[in-house]
Amino acid sequence: MAQQVLTQFTDHEMSWARADRILTESNSLQSKFIALQILEKLIQTKWKILDEDPRNGIKNFTLNLIVELASSEESLSRNKLFLNKLNLILVQILKQDWPQKWPDFIPDIVATSRTNLALCENNMAILKLLSEEVFDFSAEQMTQAKAKALKTQMCGEFSSIHSLCIEILQKAVQPSLILATLETMLRFLSWIPFGYIFEGDLINNLCTRFLQPPITRNVTIKCLTEIGSLDCGNEYKEQLVNMFILAITGLRDILGDLGKVSEEWDEYDDDQQEFIQNVAIFLTGFLGSHLSLVENSASREVVIQAHQYLLRISQVDERELFKVCLEYWNLLVRRLYDSSRESSFGGSGGLLNLNGGEMSADLRRQMYSGILTGVRYVMISRMARPEEVLIVENDEGEIVREFIKETDTITLYKSERECLIYLTHLDPKDMENIMVEKLSRQMDGSEWSWSNLNKLCWAIGSISGSMSEDQERRVLVIIIKDLLSLCELKRGKDNKAVVASNIMYVVGQYPRFLKAHWKFLKTVANKLFEFMHELHEGVRDMACDTFVTIAQRCRRHFIAHQPGEVSPFVDEIIANAESITSDLMPQQVNRFCEAVGFLISAQLNTQTQAQLISGLMKPYNDIWNNLVQKVGENINVLEDLNVVKQLGNVLRVNVSACGAVGKGFISQIGNIYIDMLGLYKAVSEIISSCVARDGEIATKYANVRAMRTIKKEALRLVDTYVKHCEGEVAAVNENMVPPLLEAVLADYAQNVPPARDAEVLKTVNTITGALGSLMTDKIPIVFDSLFESTVNMINQDFTDYPEHRLAIYQLLQTINQKCFSALLNLPPQQFRFMVMSIMWGFKHTQRDVADVALTITQDMINNFNTCDRSISDVFFKAYFIELLNEVIVVLADNEHKSSFKPQYLLLARMIRLIDSNQITAPLFDASTPENANMNNALFVRQSIANLLATAFANLSQRQIEVFVEGLFNFNDDLDKFRNHVRDFLIQTKEFAGDNADLYLDETEREIELRKQKEKELAKAIPGMVKPSEMEEDE
Repeated sequence: MAQQVLTQFTDHEMSWARADRILTESNSLQSKFIALQILEKLIQTKWKILDEDPRNGIKNFTLNLIVELASSEESLSRNKLFLNKLNLILVQILKQDWPQKWPDFIPDIVATSRTNLALCENNMAILKLLSEEVFDFSAEQMTQAKAKALKTQMCGEFSSIHSLCIEILQKAVQPSLILATLETMLRFLSWIPFGYIFEGDLINNLCTRFLQPPITRNVTIKCLTEIGSLDCGNEYKEQLVNMFILAITGLRDILGDLGKVSEEWDEYDDDQQEFIQNVAIFLTGFLGSHLSLVENSASREVVIQAHQYLLRISQVDERELFKVCLEYWNLLVRRLYDSSRESSFGGSGGLLNLNGGEMSADLRRQMYSGILTGVRYVMISRMARPEEVLIVENDEGEIVREFIKETDTITLYKSERECLIYLTHLDPKDMENIMVEKLSRQMDGSEWSWSNLNKLCWAIGSISGSMSEDQERRVLVIIIKDLLSLCELKRGKDNKAVVASNIMYVVGQYPRFLKAHWKFLKTVANKLFEFMHELHEGVRDMACDTFVTIAQRCRRHFIAHQPGEVSPFVDEIIANAESITSDLMPQQVNRFCEAVGFLISAQLNTQTQAQLISGLMKPYNDIWNNLVQKVGENINVLEDLNVVKQLGNVLRVNVSACGAVGKGFISQIGNIYIDMLGLYKAVSEIISSCVARDGEIATKYANVRAMRTIKKEALRLVDTYVKHCEGEVAAVNENMVPPLLEAVLADYAQNVPPARDAEVLKTVNTITGALGSLMTDKIPIVFDSLFESTVNMINQDFTDYPEHRLAIYQLLQTINQKCFSALLNLPPQQFRFMVMSIMWGFKHTQRDVADVALTITQDMINNFNTCDRSISDVFFKAYFIELLNEVIVVLADNEHKSSFKPQYLLLARMIRLIDSNQITAPLFDASTPENANMNNALFVRQSIANLLATAFANLSQRQIEVFVEGLFNFNDDLDKFRNHVRDFLIQTKEFAGDNADLYLDETEREIELRKQKEKELAKAIPGMVKPSEMEEDE
């Protein structure tokens, strides 16, 4: 009840009028914060429509309250939290009124700062907040024009602020005031003119006066970091070098050599740990931006000292801190590698340094050689787990295995791998010596542990391809030999399992070596088959995974007739497959068959390939035929859970092998297809009868779940084959699709929602995408069976059945793209239901669903625009305005910011159609007299304006007119259109807060461009492209 009353009060449009009394008379801090929230909301949403008197009243009240609370040190300290919120309120007012309606703000705040130390300290906090709002957060909270005006004003009035800050730093003795001023200066450094920074005593004061005291050292090192990140050209190079030297000198006095930082880290207090982190950020930032400058202008001792600090900090067992250092090490080794390569190709000054003042590549490598050796040790000891290492997950009561999805670990591994590859290129002999030495310490027990061995082997695997072939062969022989010896030395099942897994991992990462040495490759394969009989399940898993990896990269070597061999090795593997897999679990058998499938895919002779497939699948076909025969004789056999699981396992083997073999697997599918569909129908009937008897709870029964596995795997088999059926679509359409649709569509429609499998939607989507127009005649029955039944499952909320939710929209998207003519033949009622469902898709907060729905609409509008006018006119007249309104509604909704890109693209396309007169049918009622002079462009303008005026009472008529005019002016320039819409959304104040999603378009584009650039660079560096990502072996 109390919460309800509070909500009613805060939502009342005049609640702000009581805020002053609450703030001055209430003794409850919580009540005061509620009043401040009400004021903040008022300022953000309704400030412009308030009369001048209440605006001035709120502004003066806020100012007076701040002055009162910050009048003394005691009051300032006691009301810290409350003042922070009040300061934010003041800054929100400034963003609205300054400078036009509050031109004297800067002179006033500077003048009052000189009257009272406590007030001065709080004024520093206000200036810091104002700088953050204008320069750091303005892109997401203000229109471009407003942000530009405030930045210009702030820069224009900065001289008086600067004088005040310098005066405080020179004269003040009160620590809290000095700290507040330094924190404010920190916010200014990124945008103030360089002269304020480099032409006075600021840098000298920072390094000599404020870096040493514990209370100011953290903010001081942050200031130095900010200065070091500035791109100030050549004008202030000398000052930057001097700052770096002063900073390293100061750090030497504070830190010494940091020799024990990794051991003592846990004993440091929070401030000490923060300082070390800030030192790392300073060093990596400065050296990353100005390395060549300090290499050529500062003493070698200073440069090496800085890198020694980073090396010591890298050894601290703190992941985020290590990632900061790792980013710099990657930058350093990449630059050293690039300069070495350039000097190799283009000549260099060599040791005589004839490069016009620049340090030569050879000198640089010599200077950093000791540092790089240390980095190699650190990278190996901190190596993250690679993505190839698998985990076990439980899914619907069954054991399944998936790749690691912990993106932070994968990203860290990729960065470390990149660094190790560059380090190998820079000095392959040193890398070899370190790895062999680390392995010898595993052998003698001085560094033995599972973790240390894993990290070493992950590091060894990561540099595959970065050494010359001769060196790689020599190193790998030593490592494999030592690892095998280690496996013999160690006692205990778990110890041996860890060593064995690492042997397999390392071997799997070196396909170049394996391809060049067939006998070794065959020995490795046979060793893997031995490991498949190990009692330790993890070893069997690793053996199967490594076999898949080797099979993918070396497949042609297994199907070739090697010298001295009676037959290709794949024949021997298939002949002994039952023996090899006799101790494997079902999911491990799937991996084995997947690997053999990759080998078979390399056989280009169709007849020979079919024989290999037949040989591989024979034991599973025997099981299948035997069980299917029993089911045919007595349907009650399916009540045996073991029988159902065996059938599901056989289908999984088929799915695994089919994905690896490709379209040649049709010879096997033909053997089981009709029986598989018959089994699908049989288990469907049993599931339906169970649900009819016991209700939806029956879907949780073990036997029902196992039978649903049969259905899902049957669908996955069809889906997998169709994805590989290039050139065979006519045969698929004629032979596979009709019996499949007969088996699955009616069953899906008749089942209760929890018993419907999303795989039906996914498989029909795959078939439609592959067959294209050949599916057009089947779309009506697909719609009748799948569309309405699925939409009715998911339209109760936005969260249930997430797989079905996305799959039905993806199916609709594919139908729209491939079989659009089928949609034109839908009955009007069904067509309207489809359009309403698409518009409902816009409203999903699940981004992938909303994006697909918006994309469907744009495709559909484009398709209708190219139709016969008699058809398109009917569609546009019935749905255009309705669709347009829904797009604008979600565009203006705070919950749907993540779909901003497809929203504005669709809106631009719709406005473009109107603006270019491509829609000729009147979208309005042309029969009424008031529409006598109406046209589509004017009608759409009015419709949008009316919708926005209703939705945003805080916007003036002029603001809405400007926005609508811009929609029509910029619809042919998507960048301008996007910025115009984004400015409007920020203007509505509905988007106060985090607006990063409005910038996803640019962010995702930048990420994609960066990935493409990195991919191109990687191709030029041996070893940088992982073996598993290389083009198929020749």
